[in-house]
Amino acid sequence: MSGAGADLGFAADHDAPIPYLPRVRDYYQALGYGAAYRWAHYAEVPFHPLGKPLAECRVALITTAAPYRPDRGDQGPGAPYNGAAKFYQVYSGDTAVDHDLRISHVAYDRAHTSAEDSGTWFPLPRLRAKAADGRIRLTRHFHGAPTNRSQRTTLDQDCPELLARCRADEADAAILVPNCPVCHQTVSLAARYLETHGVPTVVMGCAKDIVEHVGVPRFLFSDFPLGNSAGRPCDPASQSLTLELALKVLEAAPAARTTVQSPLRWSGDPSWKLDYCNVDRLPADEISRRRAEFDREKAAARTLRDRTGDGAG
Repeated sequence: MSGAGADLGFAADHDAPIPYLPRVRDYYQALGYGAAYRWAHYAEVPFHPLGKPLAECRVALITTAAPYRPDRGDQGPGAPYNGAAKFYQVYSGDTAVDHDLRISHVAYDRAHTSAEDSGTWFPLPRLRAKAADGRIRLTRHFHGAPTNRSQRTTLDQDCPELLARCRADEADAAILVPNCPVCHQTVSLAARYLETHGVPTVVMGCAKDIVEHVGVPRFLFSDFPLGNSAGRPCDPASQSLTLELALKVLEAAPAARTTVQSPLRWSGDPSWKLDYCNVDRLPADEISRRRAEFDREKAAARTLRDRTGDGAG
């Protein structure tokens, strides 16, 4: 920055939350996918306060990460988009044990993070620690929410199933952790649905404009690359603080549409925010390559879904 802004200590103009809605729209139109996707958007937002102190609440964890399946191709750190790793039905897992969940199937920010530390997107171990300290009680199961571009499928199929599983575990509240842009829409719709049916929620996420466009009761925003909703990788202090902030939002939010931004920064250089889905930074041959790759992975995912039904349990 130069001129008066530098003299006054202003941040760079691009050092603000990434505008995912226009970025994603322009990106997919540049790839040749035609009409822009219509994101879910509501004027009214439900809000259900906690019915008792947080320490007495059973808290459920809802994730969009996928169980690792060795037969479904590369799902390791830095793996490219892998449509075969997607799942299409709600699944659940035992919170008392560790799980190998991956995010290779989603559009996390592969340019600036590599998904080497599941603590950045699946905070189950830290939730267990909070339960051991008496901060919360933890439900018997966590739940996986499929990432569907179809809002109707999410609302008519996945949200009722998530609610049923939360009720079966007698959940008093839920924490929802997304990864990709559509994941942020998915968990926002789920948060609204749970809240409408009496389960207070908080979303931990990185795509501020998407979550607020949908409209959720409580949101902890971390200004990090997608895939790091639960804190910075290999940084236990960051992950602990991020979870604690989410719990504070859950218990203290005064009304619907409460957004709290984490004070943590990804790095001292905010230029990483200029890259994600930015067609102005992509040459024509790279756009063509990405279109071909995306079509290939979509076809593979469609074939797998049609052949297996892909229930993760």
